Amino acid sequence: MNVPKNVLWFEVLLYLSLTLDALSVAFQDRTPSGEMTESMIMVATVMAGGMILLLVFLVWLAAQQRKNWPRWVLAAALVLSVISLVQVIGDSGVQLDSAIEVVSCALTAAGLYFSFTGDAVGWFNA
Repeated sequence: MNVPKNVLWFEVLLYLSLTLDALSVAFQDRTPSGEMTESMIMVATVMAGGMILLLVFLVWLAAQQRKNWPRWVLAAALVLSVISLVQVIGDSGVQLDSAIEVVSCALTAAGLYFSFTGDAVGWFNA
């Protein structure tokens, strides 16, 4: 069974986005402070890693297992990410980590666009 070209683009772009997210988490500042204890930093890092793994699973379900609902969950996650990103940029301006998130959101948006257009339309099962 051949995967349509748009589905392949969807998969590649979302995996690139998630790779950027993983690199962003890997290089975060983990210095304990008055606001963040060492255990809080560890929990936040583990939760971020778990969320990335969940999103990888959703991309796999959509692209390889032809499931439709994971695309909608990914679209909702993108909307929440954009809202969060706008708030972060509004508070502290564009910094390196927020710039990486902008690129990640753009890759996700492009991938989701490909999943809803072209030869991907008939690929996903309800």
